[in-house]
Amino acid sequence: MTDFFEFFVRFLPDLLKGAGMTLLLTFEGLAAGFVLGLASALARSYGNKFWRGLAVGYIELFRGTPLLMQLFLLYYGLPGLGITLSREWAAFLALGLNSGAYQAEYLRGSILAIGDGQMMAGRAIGLSKWSAVFNIILPQSLRLAIPAWANEPVSLLKSTSVVFLIAVPELMARAKTIAAKTYDPIGSYMAVAVIYLILVFVVDFIMKWLEQHARIPGLELEGKKA
Repeated sequence: MTDFFEFFVRFLPDLLKGAGMTLLLTFEGLAAGFVLGLASALARSYGNKFWRGLAVGYIELFRGTPLLMQLFLLYYGLPGLGITLSREWAAFLALGLNSGAYQAEYLRGSILAIGDGQMMAGRAIGLSKWSAVFNIILPQSLRLAIPAWANEPVSLLKSTSVVFLIAVPELMARAKTIAAKTYDPIGSYMAVAVIYLILVFVVDFIMKWLEQHARIPGLELEGKKA
């Protein structure tokens, strides 16, 4: 245990740099995924046949194929079409596109949980369909989505580990480098596991705090009836 503690402290600066990149990728992927997911959820819920079909195709494609395959296609496959992405851009796009497909379903579920009566009431007072969506439905559904959506930041944080395979210098890549230097893969990957546990705990704590403060009393009952 003492040896591991000394090992951990010795390489902590390198591991923290990797943790910084991991958090950056998580935030970027989550933000891009939210934009894509919200657009897809709205398209599936309120769009015409074309937009619904496009959203369904996107969601099924990225939920039905492995993240690693998507990453490799973006990084190794696109150059064959004349499009070359940097490692960071390939990682960002893969994480964002993959996360967006999952976020779309979280958000669509919360949109459908809002009672139809609220849309009817909005239309009755003269709002257009999209005005009612953005002014009545979305403010409630986004808060209602938080308990389910809160799983996505934690899941995405752990999913960033695959990008070390294209040499993005995040936590796993740093661990691989340290293991190569020290010939101690067990210590290297145990140190990374400790940091991942800490990061997941912090993110999970933040999500639970957000869920508590964004909860709409009574809305859950309406969602169940709807």
